[in-house]
Amino acid sequence: MFRRIMIANRGEIAMRILRCCHELGIETVTACSYEDRNSLPVQLSTDSVCIGPASAAQSYLNQDALIEAAKAKSCDAIHPGYGFLSENAEFAEECEKNGIAWIGPDADMIRRMGDKQEAKALMKKNGVPVVPGSDGLLSGVDEARKIAGKVGYPVLLKATAGGGGRGMRIANSASELESAYANASAEAEAAFGNGALYLEKLIRNPRHIEVQILGDKSGHIIHLGERDCSLQRRNQKLVEEAPARCLTDRQRAAIYKAALRAAKAAKYVSAGTVEFVLDHDGNFYFIEMNTRIQVEHSVTEMVTGVDLIREQIRIAAGLTLYMKQSDLKIRGHAIECRINAENPEAGFAPCPGRLDFLHLPAGFGVRCENALYPGCTVSPYYDSMIAKVIVHAPGRLAAIRKMRVALEEMVIEGFPTNIEFQYFLMYDQDYMRNEFDTSFLASHTDTILGWMKESR
Repeated sequence: MFRRIMIANRGEIAMRILRCCHELGIETVTACSYEDRNSLPVQLSTDSVCIGPASAAQSYLNQDALIEAAKAKSCDAIHPGYGFLSENAEFAEECEKNGIAWIGPDADMIRRMGDKQEAKALMKKNGVPVVPGSDGLLSGVDEARKIAGKVGYPVLLKATAGGGGRGMRIANSASELESAYANASAEAEAAFGNGALYLEKLIRNPRHIEVQILGDKSGHIIHLGERDCSLQRRNQKLVEEAPARCLTDRQRAAIYKAALRAAKAAKYVSAGTVEFVLDHDGNFYFIEMNTRIQVEHSVTEMVTGVDLIREQIRIAAGLTLYMKQSDLKIRGHAIECRINAENPEAGFAPCPGRLDFLHLPAGFGVRCENALYPGCTVSPYYDSMIAKVIVHAPGRLAAIRKMRVALEEMVIEGFPTNIEFQYFLMYDQDYMRNEFDTSFLASHTDTILGWMKESR
């Protein structure tokens, strides 16, 4: 087992990793920007090191600074969390070259699964359903037009190196294709340094279903059930649940089988997620594989009792999975609400600031992941998510009721948040009836904002 791990991240995920390390008797070194020098992870870590100024490009994305700091602090492993360098194959490679264990899949795996077209080709070869579209990268708009004519409009142009909704454009007809192609390619080139695109048939307003997997270095791979991540705003998840109540038992068994086939085809090691879209006819299609821990891993932990961070660390240390697939039991229902420092009534604009008063929810089946304390500052330099509230109950409606109580109890003063928006979302009748998809927030946000105004 590792003696000392560097946490190359910040905020709630840094706290999550830190606590797990300390439970395992592992020392921690929190790498921080100058902006985060007084953060909770820094204060609670065994040691810390400042790696640069506030800008993420000069700190949390500064590979050389992180490697040198890890060596100077005698760290034998680095945990990248999510975001930042967590899916950067070059950084994973540099860690290994410098004798520092990488807590995650190796560089080759990150590289292959990060290339969405290569990942899609691997899945197709191994019998995992994929969205109809191009078999490889597009040579230009003429080829895109030819393939779109075969699969039928609307189509989605996607950057092979994309993520976070960037490098994506929809073409509803042949007349829109040329401009959509040019815009998607230009955006991808600017964001990722790679403007290559592929084309898929657009699945209108699907459910977003993902399956959590774990694989060790001995070749053992298991799934830990699925999550429904369909409540999204501008391709960013807002609420996640486990399990996905929209699936029938037959669909669930089929999607588990496909996820395991995908992971085994990739010879996957560590924690990862196989993501699918589910159309309104009940068909599901592979869209990508995430080679890191995800924000929403907490809901899977709540329904399985498996500590995914702990398993990541154990696997990276060369230990085998302690459980078999037959040991896995899904119990009850879990919901996670992401709490952001933003103003829903001002177009969800980020609202950094100083936290003046804080009261966090607690109680049976309630978990709150955060790195907050009174007097801390939410920085404008990083993502606006500041906390996650996760609840667990015997059934979905009971979990919704528990989440309402948790959000009622949560108080953050000093800057606007989306707590109230999340609270009223939990009362939406369509949401309560499990009648939603990825288009839900686009059509329901104005109604929820109206309830917020009426309540005052």
